[in-house]
Amino acid sequence: MSDNRPFKLSVLDLAPIPDAHTARDAFKRSLALAKFAEQAGFHRYWLAEHHNMPGIASAATSVLIGHLAAHTRTLRLGSGGIMLPNHSPLVIAEQFGTLESLYPGRIDLGIGRAPGSDQTTMHALRRHTSPQMEERFPEDVRQLITWFDASDNGKFDVQPVPGVGLSVPVWLLGSSMYSAQLAAKLGLPFAFASHFAPDVMSQAIALYREAFVPSARLSQPYVMIGVNIIAAESRARARFLFTSQQQQFIHLRRGVPGKLPEPVETMDKIWTPAEKFGVERALSLSLVGDRATITHGLQTLQQQYQVDEIIVNGQIYDNDARIYSYQLAMEAHQALHRLSA
Repeated sequence: MSDNRPFKLSVLDLAPIPDAHTARDAFKRSLALAKFAEQAGFHRYWLAEHHNMPGIASAATSVLIGHLAAHTRTLRLGSGGIMLPNHSPLVIAEQFGTLESLYPGRIDLGIGRAPGSDQTTMHALRRHTSPQMEERFPEDVRQLITWFDASDNGKFDVQPVPGVGLSVPVWLLGSSMYSAQLAAKLGLPFAFASHFAPDVMSQAIALYREAFVPSARLSQPYVMIGVNIIAAESRARARFLFTSQQQQFIHLRRGVPGKLPEPVETMDKIWTPAEKFGVERALSLSLVGDRATITHGLQTLQQQYQVDEIIVNGQIYDNDARIYSYQLAMEAHQALHRLSA
């Protein structure tokens, strides 16, 4: 493969709720970003399912996808992802069948098997942890695909309406070798959560590509990775903006998740040396700097991993700064695309 192999650029949105703001504010921010992403040429826009998180407003993921789809025209929207063990496959098939019926050709269903929450919240979701439940995940994925790919809706005792035969694209998301192996076995596109869990990314991508079995949905492997991008007019400004995401991650690690904090001039009084090490390791796949820094970082990542798509996460307190960060990311991507051409 060429070192300059082109890749698509997409948006991952956790609908962050900044300090002193509400979920309603977060939804307005997400809509502004989605409209910008459509105009700027981002390939797709995904929202993530999290529960009991005071700083994340995308818990009702399919509802928010529908809201953004209703106020955009061409942008692909989807889940990055739906945590399938939290739900009945039938309900998810109905939800995404409804979205696909309302906005045909624009909806993705990315699914994962993590809870997206803590143990107490899992019980509130009526999710029961057991080996049997974990073993059901591959079968639940297969059931979704069977419904979406069916040509005869009369053969099911139970069927999602709408949903049967709508060919909703299904992605498998994960941060482990398990998810890579299952995506390869089922012949599905694979998205790795390297924006917060990069440790086994290289091994997982290699395993997925080596073990990939072509399917009716996908003839060859397709890899997406998550990357944090915090871009600004200067490197110093970008590092300043990045402190919001670093603080939020520390609060999560301490067991006190909260809203997205305002950025600070220095993290030295906020984290301990051990916390600094842990956060920097978890967020090591982060490009923080000006446009030249982002361009070089994207080029280096692509030369190393040869991915098909990069999905960009950016937890930035000020929404104008967040949109500008995505603008610089797209400008960097376009520069690399011209180089590859």
